[in-house]
Amino acid sequence: MANGPTTFIEELVSAGRGVIALVMGDRKAAGYFDLSLRGLASSLIVFLAVNALMAYAPALLRAAPGDSSGVGIGLMISLALAAIPVALAALVLRQFKRLDGFVPFLVADFWANSFLSVTMAVLLLFGLPFEITVIGLGIVVLIVEINIARLIVTLPPLQVATFVIAQFAGGLVGVMLLGMLIGAPTGVAVPG
Repeated sequence: MANGPTTFIEELVSAGRGVIALVMGDRKAAGYFDLSLRGLASSLIVFLAVNALMAYAPALLRAAPGDSSGVGIGLMISLALAAIPVALAALVLRQFKRLDGFVPFLVADFWANSFLSVTMAVLLLFGLPFEITVIGLGIVVLIVEINIARLIVTLPPLQVATFVIAQFAGGLVGVMLLGMLIGAPTGVAVPG
């Protein structure tokens, strides 16, 4: 990213280019992100805003105002699911003695998640089937996570594999925990 302070819009546009560079595997991808603590703050704000928007989107799209009590819970679940892979990434980086790469990882990961979430929502709004969207973006997410580990954190190949596997394992554990919570009996009596 260019030296000196930039506006939030300039940072947003540059990060968008960075995400495209990550998808393409461009070695210059790190140059598009502000990998400082300031950049972390910006990327976190966008990440939280996008997650909030995605949590509220179903309620906003309803024709009649409905019950939005589940929106806050949905947002908390979404953030909890994001926290598990981040925690495992920190643990793996600590084991590699590469905690210096944690803030750059977070910056790139928050921006990538934000842009890819918006992309998924737009594709779904335009009527692309859910399964195709999820599979396609799942492949893109895998590519982006590999390239974040490789180009942003600058890990060697074996560590890239370990790092990405740990993140996806964390995501899988989070989804399984969510499934257990949602699938748990609620004690509601069924009329008979």
